[in-house]
This record gives sequence, C-alpha cells and structure tokens, in this order.
Amino acid sequence: MSTAIALLMTAVSPAFGSSHREAPNITESPKLDNTDVYAFRSYAPGRAGFVTLISNFQPFQEPGGGPNYFTMDPNALYEIMIDNNGDAVEDVTFQFRFQNTLQNGTGKVLTIGGKPLPIALRHIGQVTTDNDPELGERETYTLTRVTGDRRSGTAAAVTNSSGGGTSFAKPFDNVGNKTTPDYPAYAGQFIYDVTIPGCATQGRVFVGQREENFAVNLGPAFDLVNLVPIEGNIAQSQANQELIGNYNVTSLALEVPIACVTGTGNGVIGVWSSASLPQSRLLKPNPTFAAPDTQGGSFVQVSRLGMPLVNELVIGLPQKDLFNAVKPTADGALADYVTNPTFPAILQALFGSAAIAPTNFPRNDLVATFLTGIATLNQMSTVTASEMQRLNTGVTPTPQASQSPLGVVGDDLAGFPNGRRPGDDVVDIVLRVAMGRLCHPIPIAGMATQLGLCQASDAPSGLTAYTDGAPSSANATLNAFPYLNPPLRGAPRPQTQP
Repeated sequence: MSTAIALLMTAVSPAFGSSHREAPNITESPKLDNTDVYAFRSYAPGRAGFVTLISNFQPFQEPGGGPNYFTMDPNALYEIMIDNNGDAVEDVTFQFRFQNTLQNGTGKVLTIGGKPLPIALRHIGQVTTDNDPELGERETYTLTRVTGDRRSGTAAAVTNSSGGGTSFAKPFDNVGNKTTPDYPAYAGQFIYDVTIPGCATQGRVFVGQREENFAVNLGPAFDLVNLVPIEGNIAQSQANQELIGNYNVTSLALEVPIACVTGTGNGVIGVWSSASLPQSRLLKPNPTFAAPDTQGGSFVQVSRLGMPLVNELVIGLPQKDLFNAVKPTADGALADYVTNPTFPAILQALFGSAAIAPTNFPRNDLVATFLTGIATLNQMSTVTASEMQRLNTGVTPTPQASQSPLGVVGDDLAGFPNGRRPGDDVVDIVLRVAMGRLCHPIPIAGMATQLGLCQASDAPSGLTAYTDGAPSSANATLNAFPYLNPPLRGAPRPQTQP
C-alpha cells in the first residue's frame, strides 16, 4: 500500500449518504427527512412513454420497529416539483397529504371483564387487504396536481381511475410473516391507476414502505474512512452495504405520461422534492390521537432534495438547514460551494499525491452536473443555475438488464446525472465527477468524447476509479413500478432477507 493510500486510513473524511440526516434541523423530524429522489424514463417493458418519479422519506426504518411503525406526518405537506422550461420555478407539483384514522374512533377493541377497551397495538390479526378489519389504524392520503406556483397555482385532485375517489390507502408496514404472509401481494393492492387532470393517459401511484435502495458503505466512512475507496484496493461486495438489506424507507412513487410533465420546453425536466410543516406548533398538555398539538400558519419547507449528495458533500455546515429551506431560485447564494468545492480538497488532504484535486476554477464541470445540466445531454432550453435533477425525456430508456451502474460515465445516457434510476451507483459517480472525471473524455455511443467543460490537465486524478465498495445494480430491484423492492419484514429476521 502506498504512503498516500495509507494516509487515507488514518484521516478524517465526511460521511457519504444520499440525504439521510444531512442537516442539523432535519434530524429532529425524521418523518420529514427526504432521503432519495429518483426521476427516470420508465424502463419496464411497455412503459417507455412514462416518467417515474420516486421520493423517499424516513431513513433508517428498522424493520422490527413496532408497535407504531412508520406512518407519515398528517400535518406535513409532501411535494414533488417539476420545472419544464428552465426558470428554476415549479410548473407542475404533485402534493401528498396524509391522514391516520382509528377504526370506529378507537382502534381495535377487546372486552375485558365486561369492559370494552382499545388494545395497545395497531392490529390483532392477519392484515391482507385494503381496509382490513383486523387493522385498527388506517393510513390514507390525497394526491393533488398543481399547475403553476405550488401555493397559488391551479390545484386539481388526482382521482382513482376505478370509481373516481380522491382518497388512496397506504399499506401497513411489513410487520412480519404472521401478520402478512405474502407482503408483495398485499402491497400490490395499493398500486392505483389514476386519472391526472390535464393528462389524456392514466398514470399510477403507490405510497408505502419499501426496502432502502441507497448503495453505500456508510459506517466505515464515519469511522475515519475505515476503507480504501479505490477499485483494486477494496472489493466490491454486498457485505459493504450499510443500508440495503438492513433498513426500509417510505416511498412516494408516481408514474406519469411524459406529455403531462414536459410542457412546451425541449423535453428536459427538472425534478426535486420537499416536505413542509405549518409555521407554528403549540403542544397540548392534554393531547389526543387526533390532535396531539395545534399547528397553523403558512407552510415552511424543512426538507429538500434533488441531486443526491449535494447537502452532504457540497454545502457547508452553516448553510445546510438554509439549503433545505429555500427554493432552487435562491441557489445562486450558495453557488460558491459548487464553483469552488471543498470536498476534492479534503480528498487531496487525505490521499496526498494519489488524489490531486482539480484546479479548474470555477468548476464548470460541477456547475453543469449539479446546476445547469450538460449542454449535449440534459440542459433545458432556458438555463437558470439551480440545484435539481435534470432528465432528458427524449433519451430512450435502457432496459434493466443492460443498464450501467455508472450511468453517463459508463456509456449509458439514460442514467445519472441524466435523472437517476434505482440502479445508478451515485456514490461512485459523484466521487469520480467531483475529482474531475468529466474533464477527461467519456464514452458516448462507444466513442471517447470530450465535453469541453474542462481539460484533462485540470484533473490529474480524474481517471481514478473511486468507489466505496458497495455495488449497485438495477437487476437487484423490480423491473416494474414502483421498482424499489418490497420492504424487509420485521419477523422472522433471517440473515439474508428475501
């Protein structure tokens, strides 16, 4: 092992994470913590005319974390925003609002010694159907499409294509095999065909618990980087996964016809997600199930996510909560973190001569990746520097079996940073891009192509194959909506979950 690599083993580095507990304030509100956003052309057979949007919340859900498990916050407003003309302002917003209801106002009741008493648990028997009588608490949600400003624009309810209802049910979390013997079949009942206002073709929605899909070797990164993140020095192994196979998340998933989100732009859309709470909260000394507190005032955004790893590895500690609170139109105030990033300098301090930080300032390659889109790939017709995922809906989706986990760097233009799919290994990609991979030619249609964002001489370490050793693969997830795997069960807990 070289001296430069050895230095890595003893130095301190920031931890990786897509957006899990990424800012001080959001650690206090895990139900509002937006962990991952995915935006991609649907690649399931026969669905290429759709865009799939997934926003995950509530990180580190321990599968056996009962008895109340992981409901969403009924006071919160969860949103997925789409900019389709490049002005960094939402043109289409999908809003989710949740409600928790006790059966008969009490939950399940047992008569004990002649006295009817609500039980302490959410269920008392097997739960296998929507609105199952054995489930004492039912969680439902509404979905609204807003055109224009998300607070003052034109709002219309998304309805169930079967019957026209406006209320959708969320499945009970995967408590275990005794409660729900066939959880995939149970959860499949909660995938709804929906009628979206202004859309000629039906879409689909699913909200529920899924297995965490973010591939990252998280623990060793916190432990003074107790790994060597270069191919050949650390083995690619599922044993390095810290989240996959251990935790669940809650997914808000939509499949929307492309024509309903592209508007009059050039087919590139910007996507980001957020969670907001009413401005004021007053705790009650006599709380009830329906009203444990009083909340009011305008909604205030407390969580925000577009591109992965931005708040973790790019935004400085004093501004992390601010980044979560502002809209993309305000990102110019934080642009220095992208044009003059600190993370590559940290890597150089750790690696020494084995990881020379790029010297092109401003870092136009990172500006293109995170703030403007790449001109030849996913830049909108109007360019406004702002942080969001940018997806060129005109790029043909790559079938699951042929996807490269390195996305564009791996000669797969349908992958990250052109949107983000479940199988894109964003940790490895972001590490390599941060160290100047786009200053060197990348393969496009099999040909080495120089993007012109910077020069190879600007990034001496740009071709180093950085990795955290936690591999990602599209083939490890579903090849159908909602793409992310069913959640890990709470019991029994085998070493290898199904």
